[in-house]
Amino acid sequence: MANDEQSSHDERRVVSFRRGPAGTRRTATGPTPVQDLGKYDDRESADDYRNRMIVNVAAFLFVVALIGAGFWLADTMARMRKDQDCVLSGRRGCTPVEAPQQRW
Repeated sequence: MANDEQSSHDERRVVSFRRGPAGTRRTATGPTPVQDLGKYDDRESADDYRNRMIVNVAAFLFVVALIGAGFWLADTMARMRKDQDCVLSGRRGCTPVEAPQQRW
């Protein structure tokens, strides 16, 4: 039995595909793989178009929000890196602290 399994793995199968002449096309009267393509007809109604546009706007707003969050995050990281470099170099007063002025 081991020889049968090994011989089936060693066999090679060649599948030949027949091609017709280069200029020939199938006509509507010729055989087609699927006889009725009407069930795949994708005519859109007004509701489908409206729904698709709403989804596109929502996706656009989501992408804009992601880009904005990315810029905010990059700016915050750059500011923190600058403050950390200042503190690690031994300087004082690296981060300004705003104190409200007292009015008498």
